[in-house]
Amino acid sequence: MPEIIRFNPNKQHYGTTTLITGYALCSSLLAVINKFAITKFNYPALLTALQYLTSSFGVWVLAKFNLLHHDPFKFPIAKKFFPAAIVFYLAIFANTNLLRHANVETSIVFRSLTPLLVAVADTAFRKQPYPAKLTFVSLFIILGGAVGYVVTDKGFTLVAYLWAFVYSMTITVEMVYVKHMVMNLGLNTWGFVFYNNLLSLMIAPFFWVLSGECGELFSSVSGGWDRLEPVAFVAVCLSCLFGLLISFFGFAARKAISATAFTVTGVVNKFLTVLINVLIWDKHATPIGLVCLLFTLVGGVLYQQSVTSPKPVASVLARR
Repeated sequence: MPEIIRFNPNKQHYGTTTLITGYALCSSLLAVINKFAITKFNYPALLTALQYLTSSFGVWVLAKFNLLHHDPFKFPIAKKFFPAAIVFYLAIFANTNLLRHANVETSIVFRSLTPLLVAVADTAFRKQPYPAKLTFVSLFIILGGAVGYVVTDKGFTLVAYLWAFVYSMTITVEMVYVKHMVMNLGLNTWGFVFYNNLLSLMIAPFFWVLSGECGELFSSVSGGWDRLEPVAFVAVCLSCLFGLLISFFGFAARKAISATAFTVTGVVNKFLTVLINVLIWDKHATPIGLVCLLFTLVGGVLYQQSVTSPKPVASVLARR
């Protein structure tokens, strides 16, 4: 049996470029995959639960085969992590329901608004420096593009935009709060993936019942599982796999860069998402909507976070 390689939880083992690239690719593809999965498998709460199950169980199995090391589950740590897991679950649950009622571009637009909110939260609660004037200009370009998209959206529905609002609020809190958890709990990257997904899996049944999806699923099961198309099964499997990958790259990238820079990275990689979404099917925005979306993405590219006094996260962790 090969000797287990134990990673130092306070040391970054991957280059920042590798982490950001991995996160960008996974995030870009996952948005389209999740839209396709929720189109063919119309159970958002169950879909997210399957993603959490795959991620937590996958990390546990890989650790058993000595392919990685994660911090063991301890109740005191889980208790501290639980609020962050709730926020994470709400963000993913809201996004999945948004994709259920709207196209991918709508999700991207509201995701693109988060740098502005995160920059304010970073400055107010985490004592980050105020963004530069050019930064604010780029943020308002993002805002202007988002407003233009909403005004020209022919597929506007109250339900979809309610989920969009919930998603933008929860993802903002998740970006700032989870960054705080990464810097203070001392877990390694796989430890965060394990805790986050396992605790989210424990939360899932509550929302499964609360949303009424439980009854819908039982009614569908009584009609036979033969109604589940093979392509839907493949889409769900891909969604779960990419959920595991983005969990790793997401937490690892959070350790390497600031919360706002992490958010902007997520915005910029949506260029690829839009391209894929337009090419593969007709479930996308109008040409005018795509132009407005382009403005929000250009604003993300132009965005530059002003960094003056904070020390790199890796240096802070190295001293722990």
